[in-house]
Formats: sequence, C-alpha cells, structure tokens
Amino acid sequence: MPFTCPHFGLPFPRWRQRTKPPRISPASYYKKELTTHAGAPDKRWAYLALSAVCVLWGTTYLGIRISIESIPPLYLIAIRYVISGAILLLAGLMMRARMPTLREFLLTALYGAICIGIGNGLLAIAELWMPSGLAALMYTTVPFWMVGMDAILPGGVKPLAATLRGLLVGLAGVAFLILPAALHEGWHSRSVEGFLLLQLSAIGWVLGSLLQRRMPTATSPFLIGAVQQLGAGLVTFIPAAMFEKLPAHVTLRSELAMAYLIVFGSIIGFSSFVYSMARLPVALVSIYTFVNPIVAVLLGSVFFGEPFESREWIAMLVIFAGVALVKWSESRHRTPAYATLAAKSERPATLH
Repeated sequence: MPFTCPHFGLPFPRWRQRTKPPRISPASYYKKELTTHAGAPDKRWAYLALSAVCVLWGTTYLGIRISIESIPPLYLIAIRYVISGAILLLAGLMMRARMPTLREFLLTALYGAICIGIGNGLLAIAELWMPSGLAALMYTTVPFWMVGMDAILPGGVKPLAATLRGLLVGLAGVAFLILPAALHEGWHSRSVEGFLLLQLSAIGWVLGSLLQRRMPTATSPFLIGAVQQLGAGLVTFIPAAMFEKLPAHVTLRSELAMAYLIVFGSIIGFSSFVYSMARLPVALVSIYTFVNPIVAVLLGSVFFGEPFESREWIAMLVIFAGVALVKWSESRHRTPAYATLAAKSERPATLH
C-alpha cells in the first residue's frame, strides 16, 4: 500500500516514497540467477567470467616477471595482496556481508599466509630463475599434490586406483620435462632448483587450501578470499623485511605490472572465479587450469622470446593428460559434494 499525505490523504508519488534498500551479501549476489526477458536462466555472464579467469590468471605469470624486474618478489607479494585484500574486504563491508568471527578471521588469515604467501611468494622467487611460461607449466602439478596431501591429512580421502594412474601419467610428463635439464646442467642448476622451489610453492598452496576447506564457516567465499589475501600480504612483509632490501628506484614498467596484478589478477580475476563457480558446473570451471599455462607460454614467447620447444610441448600434453585423468576419476567416482569441494580448493586463485 502506498504512503499517503497526512494532510490531504492522497498517495505520495512513487518517487517520493523512500524505502530502505535490501541487505545483500556477496554470497547472495553471486547466487542470484541472471534471467533473459523470457525468464530462462542466462549463463552468458558466467561464461564471460570464466573466460576472464582463463585469460587473466594466465597473464599473471608474465605480470610477475615484469614486476620483479625492479621490485623484490616478497615485497611484490606483500604490497599486492595487502592492497587487493583491503579493497575486497571494504567491498564486502559496503555490501553488508556477514563478517567472520574473530577466530575465523585469524585462522583464515593464517591459511592465507600459507596458501598465498608461501604459494605465490615462492612462485615469484622462482621466476627470477626461469621463464614465466616454464614456471606456469611446472605449476600444473598442483592437482597431484592436492590428491596426495588430502590423503595424508586427518579426515582426508585415499586416492582411487584411477586417480593413481592419472598421477603416474602426470609424473611421467614432469620427469620428461625436468630430467634432461638435470642430467645436462646438473642437479644444482637453476632449472632444477626452480622446479623444486615451485613444488614447495605448490605444497604451500595445497596445504593452505585444504586447511581452509576443513574450517566450518558461514562466511561467503568472497570475504574468505579477501581475508586470505590481506593476511598473506601482512605476513609476507616479515620475511620481505628480513631477507630483501627496498629498491632505490622502481621502474614505471614494474609499477604498472604490479597495478595490473592487483586489479586484474587479484580483484577482477578472483571475483570472476567466485562468480563462475557459483553459476557453472565445477568440471567446466576447472578448464582454467589447462588454459592458464598455455596463455602464459604464449605471452612469454611473444614479449620475452622465451624458448618453448617440442620437448616442453610434449611434456605439457602428457601432464595435461594426467591432470585430466585425476579430475575425471575424482568427479566420476566420488560423491558430488566431495568432488565440488575438491575442485573449489584447487585454485581460488590465485590468485596468481
């Protein structure tokens, strides 16, 4: 019923009727169906968001390489995620989203420091030693570590036989990629050290993701990601101050690359990932794990002339086959709830 004028008893015009705006949260926003004029669900925005994840997160490897030309890698991670985490957290507050409790906030920040701080921090250091495209390819072992560590942690699930076969295929691709460099350059070469550093990075990413997944919370994934990024950035300032020196001069090129990582990698890319996960099947969203390395390889070759020869392409195809077998096994033979949780914990991420 419209409001009426107290003097004349006539209804106020609609533009004069003031009502409180409804409370919305990122979780309800991302779950809201976009509809066409006919009322049918419209997934075009979800597919656009997934395309953004596939492309934007693939470009972050090149963005990291350009940034660390004059910004130390740990300072890069600290500054980048403090800014992006604060912006996302402020956006959640403006949308009146349910905030985490103090315990949830502290644990999420800790898990973010493990997942993003160790994961992306070591990735940035590794890119000092190797091409960005090769780093992206070596990082595709994350699903293998996910399966193995999930079986080790309390409450985890043992891998299936089909999953183990996929792991063996993927490891064969990794061996085909790294063994020739190890035999030719020695086990202390930059290629081998970079590979080992990236595996530590993957372990940190997987451990933080699995610990976060085991924490019961009603907080939206949007705010969980914001707290993780803010916590990772703040904690990373400690090793950055201990082991790195602030640069006397930062080039405009590196500043623009870091700004790109903040806006397109951490804010737009992450928001697109959350949106696409809420609107599309998990198996479809997971294709970004295959597209990201290809984008990184192509950009590294175009902008830096990074070598990527037939051996690397063959290794990529074999590793992709192993990853596909692992995903197929887990999604086909596990319960739907477990498969969804496993896929969501693979990569919000980064969050590169």
